[in-house]
Amino acid sequence: MRIPNKLQAGDEVRVVAPSTSMSINQEENARHSIERLEEMGLRVTLGQHVNESDEFTSSSIQSRVKDLHDAFQDPNVKAILTFLGGYNVNQILRYLDYDLIHNNPKILCGYSDITALGTAIYTQSDLVTYSGPHFSTFGMKKGLEYTEDLFKKCLFAEEPYELYPADYWSDDPWFRDQENRTFNEQGPFDVLQEGEAEGTIIGGNLCTLNLLQGTEYMPSLKDKILFIEDDYLTQDLTFDRDLQSLLHLPDADKIKALVIGRFQPQSDISDETLRLIIERKAELKGIPVISNVNFGHTQPTSIFPIGGKARILANGQESKIEILEH
Repeated sequence: MRIPNKLQAGDEVRVVAPSTSMSINQEENARHSIERLEEMGLRVTLGQHVNESDEFTSSSIQSRVKDLHDAFQDPNVKAILTFLGGYNVNQILRYLDYDLIHNNPKILCGYSDITALGTAIYTQSDLVTYSGPHFSTFGMKKGLEYTEDLFKKCLFAEEPYELYPADYWSDDPWFRDQENRTFNEQGPFDVLQEGEAEGTIIGGNLCTLNLLQGTEYMPSLKDKILFIEDDYLTQDLTFDRDLQSLLHLPDADKIKALVIGRFQPQSDISDETLRLIIERKAELKGIPVISNVNFGHTQPTSIFPIGGKARILANGQESKIEILEH
């Protein structure tokens, strides 16, 4: 497994749109994203086709593949940030040149629909990828400190870092109104099952990860620490069956730990209901399970490496999620 080089001041970051087109982004938010990344010492460039848009608010398979290939083979580009998620990144998986990606390892970061892309690259190119903020995430004017802190710890440094609880969380449409925000106080992560574990990280958006089942892009779950989250479209019943579908995979009984990202309030999945869902999964017996972790579709969001290593400690009400190799 190959870990891409870390970022340094002066490095070029390429923005691509392998799912939703960047044409939907407000100009002010895009400008703020660039400014925040430049404050980190990075130079931002855009893929040739990021603003193309069709009937599905995306662009052609050819355009999306070309922008990704161009970014990976450009020696000046050190990291690739996706603009946003969406619904269709799995369309491009069979058209990617995984040998090209393997021979030009660099950071790829995004979440949600990008789970399919990052996981496919991990399985086909032996390259660690990153489930973390999009380019558009950096357009947020307030409440980005936690996201920036973990982004730097993961992508600018090699030392292990901890996914610690944020002081607050939000689920407001910040991209429409940057000034009137609603922030909720956050406590510690929730321990649903106790235990300790160490293993390789797999995960991201649950329903997107499930799209890879039965394909060459789906990794084995043996000895993995599974990180999963889902958006507002999921409810308790759909999350339950989507998780069960994943747990039906051949190696699922060898999962070492489960970490669940915070649900959006619209999902209406209570802590009690989530605990019941987990308790009834025989495949998860005896392993640590932690929930309400800051990753996924609420803000702020953390970052973790797909294919990296993690150590999990869940004891009573105390928990620790340490990213060892990234």
